[in-house]
Parts: sequence; structure tokens; C-alpha cells
Amino acid sequence: MNLEGKLLGNRYEIIEKVGNGGMATVYKATDKVLKRYVAVKILRDEFTTDEEFIKRFEVEAQSAARLAHPNIVSIYDVGVDGNLYYIVMELIQGKTLKEIILEEKGPLPWKWSVNVAIQIASALEMAHKNNIIHRDIKPHNIIITEDGVAKVTDFGIAKAVSNSTITAFGTTIGSVHYFSPEHARGGFTDAKSDLYSLGVVMYEMVTGRVPFDADTPVSVALKHMQEQPEEPIEVNPNVPIAINKIIMRALQKDTTLRYQNATEMLTDLRKALKNPNGDFVDDKEYDPTAATQIINTEMYNNVKNRDNEDQAENGKKENKLKRFIKNHKKLSIFIGLILLFSLSLGGTILALNITNPPEVNIPNVVGMAKDEAQREVENEKLKFSIEKEEYNKDVPEGFVISQKVDGDTIGDFTTTPSTDRKVKEGTTIKVIVSKGQEKTTVPKVIGMKQDEAIKALEDANLKAEVIEETSKKVEEGYVISQETDANAEAYAGDTVKIHVSTGTGIKQVTVVSVIGQDEAAAKKTLTDLGLKVNITYADSTSDNGKVAKQSLDAGKVVDEGTTITLTVNKVAESKNITVNINVKAITGGYTESANETETTSKKVNIKVNNETRTGIDKNKSDFSITLSGKDGESGQITVVITDPTSGATLYSSSKTITYGSQDAVSFN
Repeated sequence: MNLEGKLLGNRYEIIEKVGNGGMATVYKATDKVLKRYVAVKILRDEFTTDEEFIKRFEVEAQSAARLAHPNIVSIYDVGVDGNLYYIVMELIQGKTLKEIILEEKGPLPWKWSVNVAIQIASALEMAHKNNIIHRDIKPHNIIITEDGVAKVTDFGIAKAVSNSTITAFGTTIGSVHYFSPEHARGGFTDAKSDLYSLGVVMYEMVTGRVPFDADTPVSVALKHMQEQPEEPIEVNPNVPIAINKIIMRALQKDTTLRYQNATEMLTDLRKALKNPNGDFVDDKEYDPTAATQIINTEMYNNVKNRDNEDQAENGKKENKLKRFIKNHKKLSIFIGLILLFSLSLGGTILALNITNPPEVNIPNVVGMAKDEAQREVENEKLKFSIEKEEYNKDVPEGFVISQKVDGDTIGDFTTTPSTDRKVKEGTTIKVIVSKGQEKTTVPKVIGMKQDEAIKALEDANLKAEVIEETSKKVEEGYVISQETDANAEAYAGDTVKIHVSTGTGIKQVTVVSVIGQDEAAAKKTLTDLGLKVNITYADSTSDNGKVAKQSLDAGKVVDEGTTITLTVNKVAESKNITVNINVKAITGGYTESANETETTSKKVNIKVNNETRTGIDKNKSDFSITLSGKDGESGQITVVITDPTSGATLYSSSKTITYGSQDAVSFN
């Protein structure tokens, strides 16, 4: 279905398709009310009649809309238009983490990887505190913006945590390479399952590959449940020790040995940035031989009986205590006085502590979310105060930019605060919190004079880049066009390119013929005239590198700056490929023996594409033939082996090859 140009809910105009998901298609659209670009996720047609899928689609909107976090893609709206179910989301400009990993073709820098992991863990911390688990954490669902901010997206299979086992409509959902063991076997999944998946993502970032891989999803799932992964440091020796331990703890099969929550993992990740080889990770080893204890009826009754016995014994002790107090009143009064004196002494000590409180280390909360920073400060019995909020392009919204104590800035986002400075309990730690990068609206400057346009952009906290070009319609000094649409949302400080007319007096030039000239000479001739040259190539058997055609005829008068297209001959280079055939392996060969009959054939005929070789020994393992083709040309190589006596086909197989990209191809 082509939805381009369709208006959803009388508000969202579809521009183009930008991606596909398991149950929905994602489009770029324009919000006609707020004049901004958005992403619209539309449920696939095949699911619109499935009530279970529609429920899951609604869960995505309802769950994710509650999650307001700088590292989670924002949900703006949800609606139905006819039979189209849709969710409107924040449009993110950037690449998926998977795309970045594939482009790198190897390990990513560990510091960069840890910073990304911190942002993902922070997003999960927020989701888990709202009783939402993602259940599909993988690099494909993490977008890295142009500013380097990690955004977790696709809560489409997320489900609010309840007391029941979490299985989304009885269906196994997600990508098996990132499954937790309990998810792979269809068991109970919780926040710790998300942390396992984050461990897999970290593993892939620092090593360039996933911990488990196989030919089938089932085989991968079995490895998650049964096998221990090779440690990241063994794959990439440059992985710091602490990072290695964090990943291996996250990948524990026993959930009790895993990180119990995202906050624990966040703490270790932040420590690792400061001390990458530190010994602070609780890395208890998983025991694959440990059996799970099953509580049977007899065991349950024994425990219950012991509990009843304990209660009875406690009752007896209570009655004995009452009798003792009754029979020893004077002694009881004496004990009471001692207790009263102890309490008075404790109160004195407490008063001394209040008047002269102990000193504590100032925690480093720079770079933390403000709620997390407040917990860290208050855990040290210090007071937390937000001095102000300000825009900052380098620090995500809601995160601490800097911290102060007693009026002194003791650390900001560019430096690491001292960890050995002490202050008295109750001291106020003031922080400055980021409002994120300031946003603004791009004004319409088309038709303005250059100076007026520049001022209008500057008034909107934007910069102007002037590009001069000739125009037959627009007067000199006036804006012809702007590369960022008017009323579009932008960040303060962004540059808007404006095209300004240099007037209507365009120089005329006469085209000359360059047919038969070398590409370089022809291009220089035409550019010297003031023409723009576009080069295309056409396959040819002769005159390699010579101009065969030109789009503008010689003698034609055109404006300076007009583009002329030249077609240049390109003779494809011939490339050879060797076809290696293991005849013995294919046919089984033969064995010389006394029992062998004279009728046993020891020879075969081999046909490779259109070339045939006869009388080839069955025991020949290194038979080869060479084929030729044009460089870059794709083709198919077919090998057919027949019995020379009966003509029966003993073997037939084909393979697709590209000449120039490989030297040989083998059949065995």
C-alpha cells in the first residue's frame, strides 16, 4: 500500500517510508498542527483483523507514552484512521547501533561503548521503575543521534510487569541472538532479562561479534541456555578488565548471579569509566552443575511443622518472662533504671553528633540523571539542591552539568570532581541541571534581502550560511531559497543555508565538440568555458576513456554554469576464475581390487558451462578449468558430471560468481 501523501487523523501527512518492523511500518510525516517532522508507526494490514496484535499495538503506545527520558524515543500521539492503527513518535536523525557496528567491521572503542551502555542502562532503569520491561534490547532498537545520544526505541513488545509470568500472548518475540536464557526457553522474564540482553549488546560493541551464533535460531537459543561465552577480553585483548567483568556478570545464566537491577549495572559502568581495570565488580561464577532444589510436599510440611513449633516455643518463653517480672519486681525496676540511663547516654551522644556531625566524601554526580544524583547525595546524608537549569548542547536533558559546595564549583561535565574532598553531614550540594540543547523555530526568509534574512535567523538563535547563485527570476541580493524549511524545529546555534541571487546577468557560452577526446582533456575544455560537466560511462569494446557522446551539441549557446553530460567509453577488463572440482569426492572414486569387474567405469565426462572434458579419472581430486569474464560481471557456473557409458548424470550443481571479486570457486 502506497501511503505517501495520505493525511492521518486530519493532522499527520505521510511523506515517505523509512523502515519496517515485525508488526508495523514506519513513515516520516509532517505534523500539520505543530509544524514539525514526526515518525508514524502503522500496524501492518495482516494484523488489523487480529485482536491480539491490536492489543499489543495499544500496549506499545500506552506503555511507552509514560516513559519520559532523554534516552527513550518519545511518544506523541496514538490513533485510528479507518483501518489504519498508528502511533506518532519523535523523529530521530541518526543511525542504529547495528548500522554503526556493521560499518566499523570490528570492535568499537571501549570508552564510547561504555558511554552508550550507560545511556541504555539509564533508559532501562526508568522503564523498570515504571514496571515496564523492553524484552527486545538489541542494536537494531538503539538509535545513535547525530549528537551522539543513544535512544532506545521500539517498546512494541514491552508489557507491564505483573505477578503473572510474562509471555506476550504466548508468542516468543525478539531477536534470538540477544535473548536471555529464560526468554529463550519461554520462561519468566523480568528486568534482569533486559540486562542480559544489554550484556550481549556490550559484548558485540567491544568485540565486533555476538557471543553466540549458529546456523539456526534454535541452535542459537540452545547456546544461550547451555554454553558459556568466550570472554570479551579473549576475543579483543584491548577490553579493560572491569568492562570484561561487567559484561560477564550481565551474561550470567543464573539470574541470582546477574545484576539485579539497572541501577547496580549503572554504578559499575560509571566506575569503569574512571577505573577501567579496577577490581570492584562482583563476579561470582555460574555453576552449570548446580541443581535447582524442588520443594516436595514432605519438605513443605516439615518446614510448616518447624514454624508451628517455633511459635509454640515463643509463647512459652513469653509466659516465663511474665512470671519472672511478677516474682522479681525490685530486680525489674533496677533493670529499667539501667535501660533509662543507657537511653539518656545515647541521647547525649546523638546531641553531640548533631552539633558536630561527622564528615563524609562528596559523591561525584556529574553526568547522572537528576533523580539518581539526588539519591546519591542523600545516601551520604547530604542535602541536594538544584541551583538552576540551563541549556547545554553537550549534556542530555535532565542530567547534571556541574556540582557545587559552599559556592565552589568542584566539578563539571568536562572534568572529574575530586573524590577525596570531605564535608560535614547535612552540607548542601548544589547542581546545575541541563535542559538539553535549546530548540528554536526556523523563520521564513525567502524573498528577504540578504541582510534582513541574516538578522531574522540570528534573532531565532540560528546562524546563516550564504550561498550565491545566479537567477533569472530573483533580483540581486534577495534570498532565492532556504535549505531548512520555514517553521521547522531546529537547535539553537544550527546553521541554515540560504541561497542568494547574484542578479540576472548570466554570461552566455557556446558549446564545443569534445567527442573523441580523453575524459580529462574534454572535462578541462568544457569547464574552462564555464560549463559544469557530468560524466557517465558506457560499456565498449574499444576507445577506452574516450568521449563517445555529449548531451549538448556543438555550437549551441547556453547559460554559463549549464551542465553538460559526457558519455565515456569503458572497456571492461577481462578476469579469469579457476573452477576446481574434486572428482573423487563427488563420484566416490574407485578402489583397485581383484574382485573388480571389467565393466566398472573408472572415467567420467565433465561439463563446465559450455566446455566439456572427457575421460576424466574418477580418482582425480584436483581437476580444474579456467573461465573468463568481464571484471565486475556476475554469472553462474554449472558443473555436470556424467557417466560416459550410460550417459547418466552423476552430479549437477551451480554457483553464482562475480568476475574480479574471487579467483577461484570449488565444487566437492
